[in-house]
Amino acid sequence: YCLCVLLMLIVSGVGGKAEQTAAISANDCYENRIAITFDDGPGKGTTEKLLDGLKERGVKATFFLVGEKIEDNRELVARMYAEGHLIGNHTFTHVQLSKVDGKQALEEIVKTNTLIEEITGEPVRYIRPPYGSYSNSLLMQINMTPVLWSVDPEDWNTDNTGQVVKSVVANVKCGDIILLHDSYLSSVQAALRIVDALQGKGYEFITVDQMISD
Repeated sequence: YCLCVLLMLIVSGVGGKAEQTAAISANDCYENRIAITFDDGPGKGTTEKLLDGLKERGVKATFFLVGEKIEDNRELVARMYAEGHLIGNHTFTHVQLSKVDGKQALEEIVKTNTLIEEITGEPVRYIRPPYGSYSNSLLMQINMTPVLWSVDPEDWNTDNTGQVVKSVVANVKCGDIILLHDSYLSSVQAALRIVDALQGKGYEFITVDQMISD
């Protein structure tokens, strides 16, 4: 089991209903369970290759989608959902939520949620704020849980797959949330090598919602 460390505990309310929400970023863990997450997609070609590789390996991942990329890649989002991956929100234009006014920030989130929900038929419950930046006042307007990360190899900054793989495999531990991006081919290649290496070490991949439920 994974016992979530509830960081940055906040109260969010929608329609007068208040719920406790926690920003997920790391876990105390009693089994070798970790989450692999992907930002900035979907990307035509790259995300498809990633989904193929994850399916071959029996791995479920968490995808945080950029809304403006969804319309031309609806079939990829439908496939993610059909194959059991968790789909979250990464804003509509990858905007830093703490640097825009509240109305724009809310629109960025709502527009993306609407697109995802049209495809999956389910509400979007998780958001990864770009750059990990957001305000509690914004979260009080939405009923979503922010998801952060604990292992970041900065794969967006290099096409050296070996370097990315080494960085993750050397530093990961039970309960970690790995941050990668499915919009780069080198990142996709690194991700599948990371999965192979960590499965070989006995790790099990779960989606971030399972970190709460477990």
